Amino acid sequence: MNRGNRVGAVCDELTVTNDGGGSRRSSGVVEVLGAVLTLLSAVFILLSFPLTGWMCAKVIHEYERAVIFRLGRVVKGRAKGPGLFWFIPWLDVIQTVDLRTVSFNIQPQEVLTADGVSLKVDAVVFYRVVDPSSWVTRVEDGYQAIHALTQTTLRAALGAHTLTDVLTQRTGIARRIEETLHGASILWGVQVERVEIKDLSLPVNLQRCMASEAEAARRARAKMIVAEGEVKASHALKEAASGLSPVAYHLRYLQSLSSVQSSASIVVFSFPAELLDMFIPHQTQDLNVSAGR
Repeated sequence: MNRGNRVGAVCDELTVTNDGGGSRRSSGVVEVLGAVLTLLSAVFILLSFPLTGWMCAKVIHEYERAVIFRLGRVVKGRAKGPGLFWFIPWLDVIQTVDLRTVSFNIQPQEVLTADGVSLKVDAVVFYRVVDPSSWVTRVEDGYQAIHALTQTTLRAALGAHTLTDVLTQRTGIARRIEETLHGASILWGVQVERVEIKDLSLPVNLQRCMASEAEAARRARAKMIVAEGEVKASHALKEAASGLSPVAYHLRYLQSLSSVQSSASIVVFSFPAELLDMFIPHQTQDLNVSAGR
């Protein structure tokens, strides 16, 4: 059994070695063939330059870059452009990439927050391509990929927060979504520049409850403000009264009476309550005497 296992392992190693050597040889042959074709094409272009020159020239705008595939492989080096560059029409395939910032809207997404509230959220995303070669070779449909990644990230980010956090921390949540998208899409040659949460749609019943709660809170704050004002006014009156002498108090009283309009039909005079104590005992004694009779 051990000899059989050893023989099988040795055979497998030889097979892998042979396969690796065959693939290396085939790749080397392909590279040599590609170099020969490129050289022959260059010679042909040079010999017939006045006729084929217009076929081998291409102009790329300032905001574009060209990724060239020669015999199915990306040409080494950075992407071509902007301006005029040369290529081999029968060997090269050119894919143009736009480097301008692209924005797209995320359709309203149904999100369930951490406290069990269902709401609809939509957002807008801004991104741009920074590596044209990766954008062409590593992702099939970049726009669809970014769109799907943004949808899932938006749901996951908002689902980890309560409704209060979503309403009060929209900027911080959008910044965290932007960081998550940037870390995931940088491998595709994309840089996410900004993410903004546009609108939050709450259920009607929840809106009514929040409106009632806000109204009750405003009424409570109004009552507290009125009560605090009354307390401050009473303290101020107390300090003002303690600082007045009896003569000054009487003069203030006469001044208040002089400010009463002459057309007033009823004038209310303040009567000290201490004077009532002088009459109440006498009235009580008169009532007791009359009752005794």
